[in-house]
Order: sequence, then structure tokens, then C-alpha cells
Amino acid sequence: MKQGSATGSRILLWVAAWLIVCPWVLAAPAQESDDEESVPLPIGNAGLVVAGQPEFTVPFTLTPGGPRFALAPISAALGVELRIGPLGDSHTLIFADRKILVGPEQASMVSVPNDGEQEISTLSGMPFRDAQGLKVPLDFLENTFGEELGYQFTWDSEFTKLILAPPERREIDGSVSLRHDFGFSFVEIEFSERPRYRVRREPGLLIIELKGDRLRTPEYRRDLDDPLVSAILAADDEIRIELRPQAAAFDPRLRSSPPKATLTVEVSPSSEETVTSGTPVRRPAARRRGGIRTIVLDPGHGGEETGAVGGSGTKESDLVLRVSRALKRELERRLPVRVVLTRNEDIHVPHDNRTAIANQNKADLFISLHFNSTFGPWAHGAETYFLSREASDELAAQAAEKENRAVGEDSPDLGLKLILWDLAQSFHLAESQRFANLVQEELNQALGLRDRGVKQAPFRVLMGAKMPAVLVELGFLSNPEEEAKLQRPEYIKQLVDSLVRSVIRFKTQMEARQQAQGAGP
Repeated sequence: MKQGSATGSRILLWVAAWLIVCPWVLAAPAQESDDEESVPLPIGNAGLVVAGQPEFTVPFTLTPGGPRFALAPISAALGVELRIGPLGDSHTLIFADRKILVGPEQASMVSVPNDGEQEISTLSGMPFRDAQGLKVPLDFLENTFGEELGYQFTWDSEFTKLILAPPERREIDGSVSLRHDFGFSFVEIEFSERPRYRVRREPGLLIIELKGDRLRTPEYRRDLDDPLVSAILAADDEIRIELRPQAAAFDPRLRSSPPKATLTVEVSPSSEETVTSGTPVRRPAARRRGGIRTIVLDPGHGGEETGAVGGSGTKESDLVLRVSRALKRELERRLPVRVVLTRNEDIHVPHDNRTAIANQNKADLFISLHFNSTFGPWAHGAETYFLSREASDELAAQAAEKENRAVGEDSPDLGLKLILWDLAQSFHLAESQRFANLVQEELNQALGLRDRGVKQAPFRVLMGAKMPAVLVELGFLSNPEEEAKLQRPEYIKQLVDSLVRSVIRFKTQMEARQQAQGAGP
């Protein structure tokens, strides 16, 4: 005991002496981390100061890369619609002539003009999502609300205030004309400069509200002898279009020919398909086709990319092509549908091209077919996936990682593609899940396969599909018993029949829902 105490005392004396000699160790600043999530982040509320409005608070987080501000309350304060995709990935600001997308964990924003190609811009830092919603860096606010509406942003870190200077007032000329052709009315407003504006809707009204601009035109009201537009009112900071009952206005289109610009508002007879709220307006129901008319089947892999290989040499790329051809024949025999294959021979088709083929063919359903493999011969059964950012479990994550690898293809920016997919899939996510459940149910019941369940994972081949889309793993080639069954024509027929039944059930259910909503074929 005495010897141990003496040893402990010597250690303490040595440590004390070392600290006296090297005090800089305690004073050295902590090394900054490039990973903003690896350090504690102070959070709080900033005062949002907008000229002429009462100050209110906006949640913010102070990160090593600068402050991040909650997007939702700022967009609400400035009167800009914010739409959030079903997965919470895509956050879309709706401006008059463009949509701007941003999402968590991506230091970029996507601008989608109403009449042009999308543009991708880099941000100074990465937005992230927490309990207070999506938080974005200051330059995102400047590149959106600043560019589109003319606001100037200043961050006062000492007093934690986000100050918005109102846009500089401009006086511009504007002239309004109206024409009626083929049952539609067109209101055209020609401006002397590209206007800064937003669109507001009220019952029976579409309002072009100028932001920072002022019309030189004297205030007037023009009553009209038009079947769809009853009057147009112009004031210094807005133009109001009064609609007759049973008429609906589409979102305006801006055509710019510097320095002038023309804003066109198309007005149509209303129908059950027409939306007169602030959401995008769709064409009348008569122009829309319904139900399942075109199906795209995607035999996975191909060419140098063989996919899984069974113990007896069965190649996944050959087997899925065989199944896909049989499924195409059977679907077209039993249903009034057109079926397209993304490949009909042993060739390499890039991942992105597969959903592009489905989109170009205006497909109503996309099915990517695969066979699975794993270490060891014991795994067996089928599993069905639909797309999400996060995998539903570790095995699903591994399956996506395996299928996402491709010969001769660069690794994509999966996060950005998911943001865009989230926007495109707003109306299809629930249908993808419904179809995945039907596929899994049919495979389990008909074939007595182990139910491995419906799962979610970030499969690259599903990204960008503008229709319900699933990926089906039909069995394990790494399991000798399942590989042997897959050599038998009768078992392939059972697989195909199960998939056909799932399509029939999905088609029936979807068309019944559309007819109930007044949007049938």
C-alpha cells in the first residue's frame, strides 16, 4: 500500500510539473472540424426585421460555416409558397416564373424556370434539417428571395437579427390586352422591364402583385365582354384579373425579351380537374389519360455487368431478361397495355437511361427486375423496394449499394437526384408503396417464398421515374435450392403469373380510385 501511494504521488507531481512547463497545451484552441455535425451547434431565435412589418423571430443554428436559418417562417413572412416533398427531401419555393429546389445535406440549389432548362448553383454551406425544419445558409436567401423579389439580407451577429432591406422601388410601364381563341382567354401584360412579382389567388381572382415595382399606368378598371374574364383592374402595385363563374386561370408564363417582358395568363373553362387555389393548375380532365396504359420493364444489369452469379453459373443479367420477356408477353396477352423493355438483349444500359426510357414512353408503371445474392447459401425469398433517401434497414442499404454499382458509370450525386426525384414523385410515392405491397403479397402467397417484406432504399435506377416505380428482387442466386428452381420453366411461369396478378390488381384499384375522383380514362 505504501509503495502504491508513493508511486501515485510521484505521478501527480510529474503531471503538475508538466502542466506548469507546458501551459500552452491548455490554451491551444480546439482544431476546427470540417464536419459541422461533429461539434455542438448553438441554436436560438433571430429577430427577422422587415421594413414596415413587426419584428418576429426565426429559429437559427450557428455552425462553423456560418448561420443557418429556418426556411419556412421566412417564406411565410415574404408571401412565397413553400412546398415540401413527401419524403421531406425537396423543399420548393414557388416564384412567379420559376421553382427553386433545395434539400438537406446538399450544398446546392436547383432553379427550374417555367420555360427553360434547370440550373444548379453551389451554396456556401450545406442546409440541414432538424426539429425546426430545413435550415439554409444566408446566400441561399440572397439567391432566392433577393434575386426574385429584390430584398437585401444582412446578418447582425451581435444582436442576432436578420435584417431585410425592402427592394428598391422602380417605375415601369405596363399595357394589358385580352384575346379569346378556341374556347380559351389570354390576358397578356407587356412590361417595359422584367417585373418582380408574385401571384396571389382569391376566389374568382388572380392577382399579379408587384414586389418593389410600381406601374406608371393610371389606376383603372376595365369591364369586359368575354366569356371567361369579367374585368381587369390595374393599380400602381398590382393587376387583378376577375374570372367569371366556372372559369379558372392557369399559372402565368413570363417571356423575357430584354429589356421588355410579357406575362401571359391563360384562362380556361373550369372542370373537376381544374384547381383555382394557389397550387399549380392542371388542364381539363378531357386532356388527361388515366389508368395503366404503358408499362416499362427493366431487366437489371446487362453487357459486362452480369450482376449476381449463382454457384452453378447462372447469371442474373441473363435470367432477368428471360423473366422480363416472358412477363411482357403475358401482360400484353392478358391486359390492354403496351409493354416496353429497357433492354431486349445482353447490352449495358446506364442506370439513368432506364428511367429516362420510362419517362419518354410516358409509362404509367416502372418495374425493375433483379435477383439477389449474399454471403453464404442460406438467404432465400423475395423482397420488393420503393425509393427513399434512407434505407429501411442495413440489409436494404447493402442491397442498394450493390445494385447501384455499375460498369463504366460515374457515381451520381445521389442526394441531389433524390431532391429532384422527391419533387417528381409527389403524386406517385403512395402508389409506389401500394404496388410494392401487392407484388410482395402475390409472390409470398403463390410461391410460398419467405416474406422478406417491402423495403425502402436509395436505388439509383428508380430515381427520376415520373410514375409509380418499384424494384423487385425475385430470389437469391446464392442459394443453391433457389438457383435450381429458377432453371425450371414451370417455376419461371409461376413467378411471371404472380407479377401479372399484382399488376392486374394495381391497375384495377388505381382506375377505380381515379373514376371515384372523376378522373377516369
